[in-house]
Amino acid sequence: MRTKPPLLVLATIAGVVAAVLASASTWFYINHILRAQQLADAATHNRPRGNLSDLYPRWLGARELLLHRRNPYSAEITREIQQGYYGRPLDPSRPDDPKDQQGFAYPAYVVLLLAPTVSLPFDTVMAGFRWLLIALAAASAWLWLRVLRWNISCISKLTLAVLMAGWLPMVQGIKLQQLSLLVYGLLAVCGACLAAGQFLLAGLFLALATIKPQLAWPLVLWLLVWAAGDWRSRRRLVVGFGLVMALLLGGAEFVLPGWLRLFRASLTQYHAYTQNQSVLVWLFGSILGHILEVVSLIACALCIWRVRAESAATGAFGRAFALVLALTVLIVPMFAPYNQVLLAPAILVLLRSVVSGESVLQVVRVARMIGSIVVVWPWIATLGLTAAYPWITPGLRERVWPMPFYSNFLVPVFIFGLALLDTGLAPQPSIFPPPILRENAAAE
Repeated sequence: MRTKPPLLVLATIAGVVAAVLASASTWFYINHILRAQQLADAATHNRPRGNLSDLYPRWLGARELLLHRRNPYSAEITREIQQGYYGRPLDPSRPDDPKDQQGFAYPAYVVLLLAPTVSLPFDTVMAGFRWLLIALAAASAWLWLRVLRWNISCISKLTLAVLMAGWLPMVQGIKLQQLSLLVYGLLAVCGACLAAGQFLLAGLFLALATIKPQLAWPLVLWLLVWAAGDWRSRRRLVVGFGLVMALLLGGAEFVLPGWLRLFRASLTQYHAYTQNQSVLVWLFGSILGHILEVVSLIACALCIWRVRAESAATGAFGRAFALVLALTVLIVPMFAPYNQVLLAPAILVLLRSVVSGESVLQVVRVARMIGSIVVVWPWIATLGLTAAYPWITPGLRERVWPMPFYSNFLVPVFIFGLALLDTGLAPQPSIFPPPILRENAAAE
């Protein structure tokens, strides 16, 4: 039996320890530095603070609709949501009050997913949801490896799982109880099902992920195009997706007739009071930002179009899957850090390319180096702030707390750009899959 060289064993142990320290520093920063700053800022400006759980508006709306037949999109429910979320209803006469009204700005069929929880105390639901998100964060590393067809050692999988659970966007999403992380987990399971040939099941999870349409529909459109590329063997993906969407839409119409009109009105109000922008618009302004969005969309479409005939059991399909999610983070009108969890598969694609030692142009090598620094910067910052915590005064904390977020707007740009290069420079797949893949597809 072969044994690993002692230096390799030590390097492996050191890697796991470093991952644990980095992830622990993120949690420490969120719980002891960022939260302390938010509490101090709220006290200074008399801003309300309640449970601050993104799940709460959806849960309360579901409870009131299913148990009391009340319209979750109504102004009355919005004020009740504010009472729990912020601790009191927002007051427009107070200039320092939050602008986000926390209305029920989700498709009505989200209540069907939350139905089993509406009779439980919210504290119980919140605790269970938190552990579900933590489990999804850790398991997502394994799921994405399956999608990308990347076989690595168990200890490497453990290291990735630890890093994923301590990644700043992930930790922020867990603390805020963000449904974006649930959508992220559903898309990861969908990808793993596709890689395993379970197309009907993949369609089910893809449909469930549409509870946040802006995060799911770019991938939905791509997978529908991909399914059309070999309809005979892939039609079950569309069938599964269509059946579950029909059940969700029909169920929503049953419990709240005319909900689609109410949902559209709530979205209009949501964008009015949040004034959300895409990453590109925030960085480059409205005109140039929207132009770059179109350019990014076209470039992505050109890259993935040639992959439409590839089997889901290939690395090329995994790269296309990751690229579409990276595009989503770049162009959707939302720039909150927690949405960057969708960049995870693209980051893994780039990590695989780096460790493979493949020959690339010097400019690509430099771009990858800069991109690596941008991605790991939050861990560098949280490690430094955690180490310096005993000497951080309230005044100093007010100046240094944003440090882990300095690279927030650069990460999606670099990851998408590098993933686009990686996909574009990959060997040109044939229009028709090799015979072995055609046989495998037929066997599915």
